[in-house]
Amino acid sequence: MASITLGGNPIHTSGELPKVGTKLADFKLVKNDLTIATLSDFAGTNLVLNIFPSIDTGTCATSVRTFNVSAAKLENTKVLCISRDLPFAQKRFCGAEGIENVVNLSDFNDGSFGKTNGLEIADGVLAGLHSRCIIVVDASGSVLYTEQVPEIANEPNYEAALAVL
Repeated sequence: MASITLGGNPIHTSGELPKVGTKLADFKLVKNDLTIATLSDFAGTNLVLNIFPSIDTGTCATSVRTFNVSAAKLENTKVLCISRDLPFAQKRFCGAEGIENVVNLSDFNDGSFGKTNGLEIADGVLAGLHSRCIIVVDASGSVLYTEQVPEIANEPNYEAALAVL
């Protein structure tokens, strides 16, 4: 269980992020068209998993915009923006913002992605949502980098995350 803060107040996650060097666990997440995406759908591609509580907060929106710009410059890499938001909200946000270089995926059904990867918020007002974190995975599915952002209101270290690719 990781200890993080929300507005300086301590909260906890359901576990720890995957260890660097391990394989990312398979997942089933919902795409904007309501079809299911799995890890194998992205086989052979580097992945930057931008994970956050909700697209409708300022910091989360900034992270999606930042990774949208960065993703356009990366070879053989996709940015997956993952939250518990409904796919409709994710699609609305990206359409309104002109964001085209990221893949939005929703864990709204059962939160299994958050639970499996130890990033579900376990207590506090955001309990059940995902914490803000980054997981970078290489084309073979091995975890290269993880970052659990210690204060939910802060942005992740984009440069460090992208530097491993």
